[in-house]
Amino acid sequence: MSEANEVFICGADALADGGTGVRFPVVAFGDEATGFVVRHGGKVYAYLNRCAHIPVELDWFKGEFFESSKLYLMCSTHGAIYVPETGVCTGGPCRGGRLRPIAVRETEKGVYWQPDQHFQPPK
Repeated sequence: MSEANEVFICGADALADGGTGVRFPVVAFGDEATGFVVRHGGKVYAYLNRCAHIPVELDWFKGEFFESSKLYLMCSTHGAIYVPETGVCTGGPCRGGRLRPIAVRETEKGVYWQPDQHFQPPK
């Protein structure tokens, strides 16, 4: 990833393992949307905040993406369950579907995402 093109999301300390995620604005496939980043198993993962079943945002409340066990991401609308490491839906109406990943990396300065042909920063 080219550091010059990266977009700052948050400080690394803003993400606790299995805790609240951080939402960030993106333009996805030409439309305004949000992405989100969470920490799971000590690593950060970012996805487009859109369920694979029906294009609605996943979070229960702003930034609440994990279900009660903190092992899976869960869609608040229809209960679809996603594996945090891969975005693959393992239960619910979108079984076999997956969340759209957003390239992200963590440094000592924070968490950054890399715009690409599908995801761009808002203007």
